[in-house]
Amino acid sequence: MTHKYVTTIPDHVGVVGGGRMGAGIAQAFATRGSAVTVAESGEQQGALNRVSDGLDRAYERGKLGNVAPATILGRVRTVGAPDALPPSLDLVVEAVPELVDLKLGVLSLVEKTVSPATVIATNTSSISIAELGSALNDPTRLIGMHFFNPVPASALVEIVRAPVTDTAVVEKVREWVAQLGKTEVLVNDSPGFATSRLGVCLGLEAIRMLEQGVADAESIDRALELGYRHPMGPLRSTDLVGLDVRLAIADHLAKTLGDRFTPPTLLREKVARGELGRKTGRGFFSWS
Repeated sequence: MTHKYVTTIPDHVGVVGGGRMGAGIAQAFATRGSAVTVAESGEQQGALNRVSDGLDRAYERGKLGNVAPATILGRVRTVGAPDALPPSLDLVVEAVPELVDLKLGVLSLVEKTVSPATVIATNTSSISIAELGSALNDPTRLIGMHFFNPVPASALVEIVRAPVTDTAVVEKVREWVAQLGKTEVLVNDSPGFATSRLGVCLGLEAIRMLEQGVADAESIDRALELGYRHPMGPLRSTDLVGLDVRLAIADHLAKTLGDRFTPPTLLREKVARGELGRKTGRGFFSWS
């Protein structure tokens, strides 16, 4: 099935999930001029506050030019659930936690709510697009738009196409990513795609090295930063992503790709203690 789309930045974008990633996606589109509706089942004001805080930081760094943060924030509103989204959206990006059943339910509800012409994207970092597409009557309209944290500052969006994803959808999303001022990498649907598969592999080995006493966290990270010119070491990167998020991805990849992705005991222990990285103030480093 082939759809036809206009060729401008989307006029109206829906984002399902108002956490750090969802708020960042909302900020990125609103900054470029899109109206954005965020569906957040929890604290809607919290979602708006995250967008507002991000805009304030961008303004302080000179990233908004002469545009006041309040002007951009005025393009963003919230609703309580996906079925409260406006039907005439150009694009909906699902950005809920990395749980298959949760995403399947959200995507099914989104499809029932929005226009048949709306592109539906998932921000999943590891789950098969084809698997998530099973929730839709028309899986050809589903595509992966894997943004990176923090979304406004990140230069990359990983676009993931399933075997049935409409070519017109792929091209439209590639245009939108360019209009966001970001660079895309286009990959075919596979467990972990390109970025999560590589990033988790490196991160898990760094955690095993720390667990085995090869070196301390600072030294492991500095070795990659200075020796291989990585802008951020794998342990600090895990803190930024969230240890719980990385654990969920690793568990998924272990099931689909094999034992080399089995999470180290140290990672499980830290998640069990609530040491989830920057968002809780402590992970492999202190963020207080």
